[in-house]
Amino acid sequence: MDFNWLEWLGYLASLIVLISLLMSSIIKLRWINLLGSSLFSLYGFLIGALPVGLMNLGIAIINVYYLVKIYSARAKKEYFKILSIERDSEYFSHFLNFYREGIKKFVDPAKLKENTYEVSFYILRNMVPAGVFLGSKYDENTLKVELDFVIPEYRDFKIGSFIYEESKDYFLDRGYNRLISYSTNDEHIEYLRKMGFEQKEDNGNKYFEKLMKK
Repeated sequence: MDFNWLEWLGYLASLIVLISLLMSSIIKLRWINLLGSSLFSLYGFLIGALPVGLMNLGIAIINVYYLVKIYSARAKKEYFKILSIERDSEYFSHFLNFYREGIKKFVDPAKLKENTYEVSFYILRNMVPAGVFLGSKYDENTLKVELDFVIPEYRDFKIGSFIYEESKDYFLDRGYNRLISYSTNDEHIEYLRKMGFEQKEDNGNKYFEKLMKK
């Protein structure tokens, strides 16, 4: 009975380590590998295989070390900045083309080739162009959000909070105290709600609205 229990523990540890190697996220890989290596270490000590126990204990410690580094780096204050997009920006065209497949989920990239928007800027995160915001004038005090796109590596809502909360004055100074967005994408709708947009309806057309206040 004890042998079977230990054998299944070894199988489980092996499976978890294997699953960890399938993770595209380095954080998920580290956490899952930490669990697998810890169980493998326990398995090694229980069956008296010290090399197995010690090696996997070392792997577990390495995982803990890098997880601490990752979370410590995230806890540090990050740098965010709005950078206006030039009308004939070559980089803007390259950006749209490079992230074309991701942008297609929200808007047809072909419609965005020319930067003719009243409000257009990159969002720099630690000096990396991590997102693009495009807005067109809807009425005297309303800006229609045409695109609010963040590259996959930075989709943790921090950029959204920077745009819609910390940068309110950017819009207010340009005369916009109301933002609206039309969307049928469930993922995008969830994002809009998290950013404080409320669903509204006008003549049967649903849209999302956020009022910008000091």
